[in-house]
Amino acid sequence: MKIPVDKPVLVTSALPYVNGECHIGHLRTYVPADIYVRMLRKMGYDVRFISGSDTHGTPIVLSAEAQGITPEKVVEKYHEHFKHVFKTLKVDFDYYGQTDSESNHVRTEEIVNKLIEKDYVYKKVVKQAYCNTCGRFLPDRYVEGKCLHCGAIARGDECDQGCGKHLEPGEIIEPKCKICGNDAVFKEQEQFFFALSTFAEFLSSYLDKLGGTLNARNYAREWVKKELLDWCITRNLEWGVKFPGSDDLVVYVWVDAPIGYISFTEELLMGNGGWEKYWKDDEAAIVHFIGTDIIYHHCIFWPAMLKGAEYSLPDAVVASGMVKINGEKFSKSRGNVIWTTEFLERFHPDTLRYYLVAQSSHTKELDFSWDSYSMRVNNELVGVLGNLVHRVLTFARKNYAVVPEGDIEKEVFAAIEARRAEVINAVEEYEFKKLVDAVMALADFGNRFFHREEPWHLIKQGEEGRARAGIVIKNALQLLKAVCILLEPVMPEKMDEMWHQIGMESDVHSVKLDELMVPIESGQALGKPKMLFKRVET
Repeated sequence: MKIPVDKPVLVTSALPYVNGECHIGHLRTYVPADIYVRMLRKMGYDVRFISGSDTHGTPIVLSAEAQGITPEKVVEKYHEHFKHVFKTLKVDFDYYGQTDSESNHVRTEEIVNKLIEKDYVYKKVVKQAYCNTCGRFLPDRYVEGKCLHCGAIARGDECDQGCGKHLEPGEIIEPKCKICGNDAVFKEQEQFFFALSTFAEFLSSYLDKLGGTLNARNYAREWVKKELLDWCITRNLEWGVKFPGSDDLVVYVWVDAPIGYISFTEELLMGNGGWEKYWKDDEAAIVHFIGTDIIYHHCIFWPAMLKGAEYSLPDAVVASGMVKINGEKFSKSRGNVIWTTEFLERFHPDTLRYYLVAQSSHTKELDFSWDSYSMRVNNELVGVLGNLVHRVLTFARKNYAVVPEGDIEKEVFAAIEARRAEVINAVEEYEFKKLVDAVMALADFGNRFFHREEPWHLIKQGEEGRARAGIVIKNALQLLKAVCILLEPVMPEKMDEMWHQIGMESDVHSVKLDELMVPIESGQALGKPKMLFKRVET
C-alpha cells in the first residue's frame, strides 16, 4: 500500500500480553514493524510508532493467584521485562504504554458509553459456567471443556486446540473449573453484548478498501460472508476497566486492549494536542502490525467498534505468519520454546532481527531451527556482507587511509538505484524478506565488482594503476555506504558500526534514502576495520 509521503503515519504493534516472558515467537510482529517505521522515515515520512502492554483479562488474574501476588505486581514485572527486551532489540517505540493507565480507562469508558448511546450495546441473559466449590462464575480461562463447534479441548473464550473459533459464555461443553478442577454447572446471568452483526454490510465494504497483507483481508472476508455473531463484551472480574454503571462487571479485554492504541497516542502527545488527527479527523494513515491469530479482532471487531463510536478507521492491517520451532508449534509446557532473553545472552540482537525477516515471507509461517539461523549468519552476514566490508576496508586503509579520488561509475549508481527501487516496493508490499534480499544482492554485486576489478593487482602497476585502484575502492565504498543505509532499518546497531568504519560522521539512523546517490567524499578518513559478525558454531 502506497501512502502519500505528505500524510502522517501512525504505526502500531499488537500489544504483548504481560503474564509471562517474551519468546522469539512474539518478535515476528515487533521487529518487522520497527523495520517498516525506520524505512518510512528514510523515505521522508512523518511516523509515530506506538505499542504497550495488554494488562487485563483472566490469564493475568490466574497468574497472580498462582503466585500469591496482585495483578498489578504481575503487570509491573512483565511490563518492565518487555520494555527491556524491546530496548535490547532496538525496537524503538515513540511511546510504549500499558492498558491499565488512567487515560485508557477514561477512553474505554467514553467509547463504550458512545456505543451504548447509539444502541450498539444491549443486555442479554446467558448461561455461564459456575463453580459451586469455589462459589464463583468462571469467565474465559477460568473454565475449560470441549468446543461446542468441533469438540476439541478448549478454553472459555477460544477453541485454541481445535477450530480456533471465538467462544462466547456458555459455548463450552462439559465445563470444568480451572481453579479446583471440579465440574462446573451453567447458571443464568445478565451480560452485555456488542451488536457486531449489524456491521456486516459496513465490514464488507471496509475490507474491500483495507490495505495491508492479503492474508488479513481474506481471513476477515470469510468471516463476514458467514453469519456475524454479536460479542459479549463484559466479564465477571474485578481486574479490568469497569463497565459503565456496573459494580461487578468489567469490559472484555478485547474491548479495552485495542483502545490502548488511541490512549497511547493521547499519552504520547499529552499537553501538545493533536491525537485527534490520527483517531478522529482522518488526517493520518493508521497501520496495524499483528499476528495471524488476532486478525478477527483487528479486521472485524475493532473497526466495527471504531465505526460505531465515530472514530477513524485503520488503513492497513499487516499480519505476520506464526513461528514454529523445528516444525512444531511453540509450547511452553512441552519445552518447545526459545526465550528471547536467553537467546540474546549468546547472540547479537541484530542477527536475530535479520533472521526473522530473511528466513521467510512475512505472511508465511517461519520455522525456526538452529541450522537455518547459523546458515543465515555464516553464509550471508559473515560470508557475503562481512567479507565485503573487511576486504574493502582493509585494502583501502592499508593503501590509502582515506577515501581515494575518483568518480562513481554508472554501473555502480545503476545497481544502487535498482536495489533502492526494490526496497521501496518491498516496504509498500510489507515484504521484508524482499527488502533484505535486495540489499544482500547489492552486497553480492559489491563482492563481484571488487573481485572483477582486482585492485590488489592494479596498485602494483605504477601511478596509473594506483589511480585506477583508488577509483575501484571509492566505488566499493559507495556500495558499502548504500548497503549500510538500506540495511540500517534491519540491523541498526551493526550498520552504525559499519557506517563509522567507512568514515561517515553523520547519524546513519537519520540518513534519508536520497543520500544513496550522493558520492562518498574523497579524502574522508577511514575507520579501523573490525569484523562485524561472528560465525555461529554448531
